[in-house]
Parts: sequence; structure tokens; C-alpha cells
Amino acid sequence: MKKKIFSLIMAAFMTVASLTGCGGSGAEGLPEKLTFTYVTAPLNVPTIIEKEKGIFASTFEDMGIDVEYAELTSGADQTQALASGDVQVLYAVGASSVILSAANDADIKVLNMYSRSPKAFCMYSQDSSIASPEDLRGKTIAGPAGTNLHELLVSYLATADMTIEDVNYVNMSIPEAKAALDGGSLDVALLAGATAYQAKQQGYHMITDGEGLIDAIIAVAVTDDFYNKYPEVIEKLTQAQEKIAEFIRENEAEALEIAATALDLEATAVEEMYEYYNFSTEITEEDKQGFQRTADFMFESGMIENELDVEKLFYN
Repeated sequence: MKKKIFSLIMAAFMTVASLTGCGGSGAEGLPEKLTFTYVTAPLNVPTIIEKEKGIFASTFEDMGIDVEYAELTSGADQTQALASGDVQVLYAVGASSVILSAANDADIKVLNMYSRSPKAFCMYSQDSSIASPEDLRGKTIAGPAGTNLHELLVSYLATADMTIEDVNYVNMSIPEAKAALDGGSLDVALLAGATAYQAKQQGYHMITDGEGLIDAIIAVAVTDDFYNKYPEVIEKLTQAQEKIAEFIRENEAEALEIAATALDLEATAVEEMYEYYNFSTEITEEDKQGFQRTADFMFESGMIENELDVEKLFYN
């Protein structure tokens, strides 16, 4: 099973890890443009506010740097784009994607944090009798492999000394898992964000969320090469992130309204889900420990071939 999962993840992951840089250089050796990943789901409020208010564009305008976006929702696509030089900043990338990239010797570093939201990741069923890990034995459970949701399932099973071998796990995207649950072809779906909220509104049974089971860390990542080559850009980027946080803090109602419009959700849904998120950019020791737990989970589950010391991913 370990080899099978590793092959599954690697097949969906990057096939190249060579750096080609950031394109041409602008004034004073600065890059001509910066491309950021743009991922709004499940509830990436800072990303939505940044683009709506043009914070990155205005921050880098004085440096003569154009800002562009790449809508890459897959962690594998994101890290591959960083490795190829098509993207310079992964603005919201899962810890598991960073770890998988680093485990395959790609140049990737965590600049700072984006969010933590364990309560936003859930297991839902139409069967209200499922009340413990033991009740999942032999059940068909679907969700995306190599993600926070996959880790949630494994961690929940482990509380009863069970493994993923004790269930019928199917690798499936969140929308596909939700559709299969709706259609009755699944016993349990691993859901997050707005999709989990939908399941709740439909009256589905929530077996558990990720609180106490996973850290659900999302980070901001760059290459070490870029970090060392453009320290002034890194400084401006962290300043821009502070501006984003300040806007949300001082204009929370407006920020959530903007997010609701961007995600095509009811304002009440966004307000409820927002409470599940911690968007502090500060890297704490708890965050590092969370990264290590995820790395250990990925090794034990066969997603990476060797153990990884996550300290190598951080600057501080």
C-alpha cells in the first residue's frame, strides 16, 4: 500500500525540478515581473482581498515590477511552477505540497505562514450511525490523496489503532467526493471549506473535523535562490502581507463581503467559516511542529521515500 500511494502521489506531482529563474531582469537587477499563485478556495480571504485592492501591484509599482497571477489550485502544479520559474511566490500552498517538493530535492523554502484551519476540514456521511473510527471499518471513503483531508482520515483512524488498510480509501477530488456522497456511492466524503459547509446545510452527519487531529497549515513559499537574489523584493512582499492583514483587521465586514462575492457564497456562510481560520503570517514553533507531524505522516503513509527534517524548510 505504501508503494502504491507513493506512486499515486508522484504520478500527480512534478516531473521536473530544475530552476530557470524569473525571466528577464528589470531596473537595478530586479525582476521585471512577479507571478503569484492565486487560490481562493476554500476560504483564502487574504488572497481575495489582495487582488481586489491591488495591494501587491501597488507595493511593487515603485520598483518597476509588474504583478501577474497564476490560478493553480493543485499543490503539485504550484510547486512545479515554482521549480520551473513560471511562478515566483506560492501565495497559499499546503504544507504537504511543500514537503513533497522538498523531499524530491526541489529548491523550496517557507517564507511565512498563510493560515491554519483544522476545523475547516471534515468527514461527512449520510449515515448518522457512524460515531467512531471503528464504525469506518470496511467503509468506502473518498478524498484527495496527499492533502490535509487524507491526513485527517489517517489520524482519525489511528486514534483506534486502525490504519487506512482498514477502510476502502479512494483518491478523489473534493467536488467529486461530494457528488459521490450525494449520489449514495460513498459511505464517507472528506470535505473542506464551502463544500463541507454545503454538506452541513444539507443535514449530513459530520463524523469529525480536524481539530486536535491535524494542523491544516497553509504557507507562503519561495525558492532559496529567489530569496537570496532579491532581498528587497522579499522585504516589500512581507510589508504587503502586513497591509493585507491590516485591511482585513480594520475592515472585517467589508473583507468578508468581498470574499463572499468572489466565492459566490452567502455572507452568513463566509462569516461562519471565517471563524475557523487563523491567518497570522508569523511562523511559530507550533507551526514547525505541525510541519514535522505532516512530514512524518507522509513518510509513514508512503508519500515520501525518506524521513524529512522540516527545519531545512525555514529561515528562522
